[in-house]
This record gives sequence, C-alpha cells and structure tokens, in this order.
Amino acid sequence: MYTKAKLFSKIGKKTETFLRFSTVGGEKGSIDAARDPRGFALKLYTEDGNYDIVGNNTPVFFIRDGIKFPDFIKTQKRNPKTNLKDPTAMWDFWSLSPESLHQVTILFSDRGTPKSYRHMNGYSSHTFSWINAKGERFWVKYHFKTKQGIENFTSEEAVKVGGENPDHATQDLHEAIAGDNFPRWRVCVQIMPMADAETYHLNPFDLTKVWPHADYPLIEFGELVLDRNPENYFQDVEQSAFEPSNIVSGIGFSPDKMLQARLFSYPDAHRYRIGTNYSTIPVNSPHATEAQNYHRDGSMRFDGNGGSSVNYEPNSFDGPAEDSKYKEEAYSFAFNDKAARYNHGEGNDEYSQAGDLFRLLTPDHQDRLISNIADAMQTVPRDIQLRQVMHFAKADLRYGEGVAHALGFDLSESN
Repeated sequence: MYTKAKLFSKIGKKTETFLRFSTVGGEKGSIDAARDPRGFALKLYTEDGNYDIVGNNTPVFFIRDGIKFPDFIKTQKRNPKTNLKDPTAMWDFWSLSPESLHQVTILFSDRGTPKSYRHMNGYSSHTFSWINAKGERFWVKYHFKTKQGIENFTSEEAVKVGGENPDHATQDLHEAIAGDNFPRWRVCVQIMPMADAETYHLNPFDLTKVWPHADYPLIEFGELVLDRNPENYFQDVEQSAFEPSNIVSGIGFSPDKMLQARLFSYPDAHRYRIGTNYSTIPVNSPHATEAQNYHRDGSMRFDGNGGSSVNYEPNSFDGPAEDSKYKEEAYSFAFNDKAARYNHGEGNDEYSQAGDLFRLLTPDHQDRLISNIADAMQTVPRDIQLRQVMHFAKADLRYGEGVAHALGFDLSESN
C-alpha cells in the first residue's frame, strides 16, 4: 500500500466531493472562453475531515518559486494607469523568466482555450506525498483524465463563442449535470519512491516540469463523477474556499516551493475575500465529522461560537488537543539543497520540455500556436519580442523562426 489515507483504502469506496472550475486571470463575469489556465479545485469530504486538492487544467505553471508569485500576478492584471490588460508587462516578465516557457507554450496552444470544463483534464500540478502504514513516503502527482475526451477551441472559435455566449462553459456544465449526463474523469496518480528524488535527472518538485510518463506511468485508481449542481451558486461556489493545507492522515506535502507558499497564502486570501469565519460556511465544513478547533469570535459568527467551552490549548477540560502525527506526516522529510530559493531565471534546463511539447504538436497545431503568440505580442516593444523569441528558438529552432517571421523580423536580429 502506498498510503493509509482512509478515502483511498478500499475498492468501491465513495467520497463526497465538491469541484470548482474557474478561469484564473479574469474577474467575475469574464468570458468562459478566455485564453487562460482553468482552476480545477477539489474538496473531498472524508471521514477524517476535508482534503483539498487545488489544481489546474495544466500539469505545470509559469514559475517554480512562490516568492515570484506576486510579481507574476501583477503582470496578469490591469495596468494601473490605463486599467487595461497589459501585454507588455506579461511578455516582459515571461521573457525575463525562461522557466515560464513550458506553460506559455501550453497557454497559447489550443489547450489554452478548452471547449468546456467537461472536455479538459485536471492536475494537482504540485508534488504531494503519500505515507503508508509502515511510515514509508512516496512522492505523487494527481491526474484527472476526462472521459468526455479532450476538446479545444481554436482562437477564432473562442472569440466567436465568447461573443455569443460569455458563460458557455458554465451553461454547458450545468445542463449536462441537470440532464443526467454526468461528467466523469479517471483519477490517476504518478508515484515516485522517495529515494528517486535525490538522483532523478530533473527536480521532481519543480512546478515548471512534468515527470515523463515513461519513467513514472499513470496508475488509475478511481473515478471522479459530478452528479449534482449547487442549489445556490453564491452560497456554495462563490463562498467555497480551498487550501492545500487541508490534508488527512496518509497525505503530506513536499519541498515544492510553490506548494509551500500556497499552504499559508490561501487561508490568508480566504480571510480577506470571504471573512475570518470562512471555514464555518457549510460548503467549507467537514461533512462526516465535526471540526475540532478553538476558533472564536469574528464577524458573522452564527453557529454558537463555541458556547461556553474553553478556547485555549492545552487545557484541563477535555478540549481537542493537537495531533502531532499530522505534522510528522506532512513534514518529516529532508529538504537538503532543495529548500534553497531558486535562482530566478538561471541554472535550470528551461527549454527541453517546452521543445518536446512543440514537437509533439501536429503541424497545423504548431501553426496556430505560433499565430496565437504573434497576435498576443504585436503591441509589445521590439526588444522584448526579440528576447522572448530567443527562448522559443532555444526550445526548438522552428518554434523561434516561426514566431519571428510572424512578427515580421528575422531570427538573426535576436542574436
């Protein structure tokens, strides 16, 4: 057995799950067809409490270290002067952050505009750990493979659908579930023995990289089924709060620096977005067990506020006590040099996997990728264009030459 987590303990076991899809860069009301990663966030209501998997529809991300996340997000939001999206900021950051190349290649391919939420995969992206009853740890990555098949829009189709029905994916999902055409995903995992991480040819905790399936093949172990729509969208979806720090026994973390940052940043975001008592909202509360904590007071407390019970630990009145096994399971691994800050933009192979992905695409798909990138870079200053094109060329010469030609210059100008 790879994990002692009860929700994975036996064949046929069912665990109630809440799944929230989202676009990432747009505000509420932005079009569903936008070229953007999609959030794929799961809350599993297990008998031991909630287990949250906060993922995306891509297996990698733009950066590998959470220390750069605020900078990256600023480039995706609106220019403070014009209040418009800012392609110059995006491409300036990406061109100075070559680790973004893999995700940029995915984003500007057809995979950047999924046809619907039902027709895309989900990924944990981060590396987590499973711990079995013997205390053995394994590094894992989750994959949720759509049984509806992968379907994407071209850029032109996405623009057309976005203009005709900005909420097309939301409508499609609601109608499919309401019509008993329940969306389904195969639940798979890649498993790496703990010792392999020390000698593997790439850093297994680098969020900009995938583990090749030839080295660590997918193991299917379950099915995700959506068979119920929320009764009140604001109550259940807008107020849902996911945080990767919500784990259960048998699940742990990893030295993935983006994951480590998200462990504390997500609860902070929820307190700002929803309020200090966000965890008491029904969609965020455990279903099979009562939450045991000493949270008290704060705005909109409506559940008795702990009554007259003590609100400190340790105490002499049989209050809940910290269970050290969760801390030990989550963090009992050696960081070694993998705990150091990444040298942003230097010292890693940023090009091989992006080049491999480009070469996997069919020629017409490659052409659309190049066209989408060139369209997005038209208004960007030439020096930033030249810098970014060199990254494409290092991944694959045809990739760089294609983007350069589409932008109206020769690749030699970048040297």
